[in-house]
Amino acid sequence: MKLGRLNHVGVATSSIADAIPYWRDVMGATVIHDPFDLPAQGVKVCFVDTPNTQIELIEPLGDTSPIRAFLDKNPAGGQHHLCYEVPDIHEAKAWFEAKGARVLGEPRIGAHGTPIFFVHPRDMGGVLTEIMETPKEGH
Repeated sequence: MKLGRLNHVGVATSSIADAIPYWRDVMGATVIHDPFDLPAQGVKVCFVDTPNTQIELIEPLGDTSPIRAFLDKNPAGGQHHLCYEVPDIHEAKAWFEAKGARVLGEPRIGAHGTPIFFVHPRDMGGVLTEIMETPKEGH
């Protein structure tokens, strides 16, 4: 199993609306997609296109959001995770587990409409890592 391309960098923020001017006016982003809710994940997300990847802005949906604890520790927000593509999510999950990595939950549908899972940062050099099945054509 080999990791594919870096799909996105997840950046936690308490307010996507407040974060967008930074990405547009300071960083020069010209393509910022409309934010949308992912209730099953407890977050609102917004993708910002860059020439070689995307930034995923992540805002908590309510007090029980998994992003809430991150923002409690990091009130200014910041990098939350890296997301890499793989061709087969189940093969990747089995591979990480065989290596002794702690996979956080079962594969579920992520913001790109494809299966994802997370690997514990302690097993990934200190970085929370999202593994995502490569989107098929049309996604």
